[in-house]
Amino acid sequence: MDLNGARWRKSTRSGGNGGNCVEVAGNLPGVVGVRDSKDPAGPVLTFSPAAWTRFVTSTHR
Repeated sequence: MDLNGARWRKSTRSGGNGGNCVEVAGNLPGVVGVRDSKDPAGPVLTFSPAAWTRFVTSTHR
């Protein structure tokens, strides 16, 4: 999967914890990427947009 065009973003709630958080790229068609901000060249988890929406929705209950 080609993630070269991914625009990674951190949560506005990540605060000043030294960058220890995840980054999400939701700008690619058909896929949402998630990676560790401390290791941007490391592995990336990918989800379908529907699966990502279900995950995010379930964490806001």
